[in-house]
Amino acid sequence: MKKYVLMVAGGKGLRMGSDLPKQFIPFQGKPVLMHTVTAFYQWDSTVEIVLVLPAEHQSYWTMLCRELNFRVPHHVANGGETRFHSVLNGLQFVTLPGLVAVHDGVRPFVATSVINACFARAASDGAAIPVTGMVDSVRKIDGQTSYPVNREEYCCVQTPQVFTTAIIKKAYQQEYSPFFTDDASVVEAMGERITLVEGNRENIKITTPFDLLIAEAYFNQQTGN
Repeated sequence: MKKYVLMVAGGKGLRMGSDLPKQFIPFQGKPVLMHTVTAFYQWDSTVEIVLVLPAEHQSYWTMLCRELNFRVPHHVANGGETRFHSVLNGLQFVTLPGLVAVHDGVRPFVATSVINACFARAASDGAAIPVTGMVDSVRKIDGQTSYPVNREEYCCVQTPQVFTTAIIKKAYQQEYSPFFTDDASVVEAMGERITLVEGNRENIKITTPFDLLIAEAYFNQQTGN
């Protein structure tokens, strides 16, 4: 079965406090985005990788690939006004029936077991996303007050979110809505059911300097440095 990964990398670096978009922040000798691409290529070298990058970032990415001799095969699609439009652009490269994963370009630590599980459940159920349980206590804000809620009834959503090509292509024929917070919400809007898969807590989204510190510590633990 044909497998695709659409890697969305449209960050502008604002929360990182840097002029450099967060997907290009140097991390262990190469940009975060390269680590993420490599994780999927090492998982399955036959997967077709599509990077969705803003047009103004693409020449910089090409330069980085040349300077760092980065040779993982991939396509580049133009980023859109929103994540929805970026994924829509990336779907133009999905030409064969199979499975499509959508992944955040700044999540380099997704576990191979999680990728396998998401693809397997999407193959059987049509749509699967990784989640982790809530660790902290949770409160709901209601106007000027707040109250505790049962954290067992909530979870944190990660990527990759995986769908059959038929389901995701049909979902992205819908009109854009600001209530589309991720790909699962787009698919659910047309009545599809989402299967939850246990994610890995290390699969953080690197968006702040603190996240980068956590990533460095985790990488050093993995490599024994």
